[in-house]
Amino acid sequence: MRKIKFTEGKIYHIYNRGVEKRDIFLDDKDYFRFIHDLFEFNDEKPALNSYYEAKPRKIEKRKLLVEILVFTLMPNHFHLLLRQRQDNGIANFMHKLGGGYTMYFNQKYERTGSLFQGTFKAVLVEKDAQFLHIPDYIHLNPLDLKSPEWKNKEIKNYKEAMKFLENYRWSSFRDYIGKKNFPSVTQRKFLMKFFGGPIQYKKSTLINLRGLAS
Repeated sequence: MRKIKFTEGKIYHIYNRGVEKRDIFLDDKDYFRFIHDLFEFNDEKPALNSYYEAKPRKIEKRKLLVEILVFTLMPNHFHLLLRQRQDNGIANFMHKLGGGYTMYFNQKYERTGSLFQGTFKAVLVEKDAQFLHIPDYIHLNPLDLKSPEWKNKEIKNYKEAMKFLENYRWSSFRDYIGKKNFPSVTQRKFLMKFFGGPIQYKKSTLINLRGLAS
């Protein structure tokens, strides 16, 4: 049984990877599909046929299960920063997301069985230090593909690292720094108010990167 109990209004770092560390995104269409699912399944209404086909639903008022504050997708794993909006919101959202994407992936690649490595992992973000660090940590993750030494505090070219992050599509970072990417997926008002806007958020990310690499 999961040790952590999700509470309405609390913020959680959610992450998971492919079973046996396998890639869960094999082409751009897979990334787009998962991002579509982040939006589509974040609603208390049933997912209908979108388990199989990414069809836009009619424009109507949605009742969010969670606030998706931050996300980053990597070839074999993902990170989400979620705030629960209603009772069992995170559990319901992640059940729909994991099940829906797995059905899509297995059908597309003619495979069967689990795609993800067990139940998703969750960490409650309750301390100010965590809150300041986690959004940047999630957004800096793509550097594993460009400059993996960043986690060992050995990165040398900050300008190139930031340029890479600004051009990485499969993340909410671009939307946070004012470059429209997937703006309808995330609820950014809370973090934007905390950090002071796109320019300040970008500066904060650079400062955090320098701190991690100093």
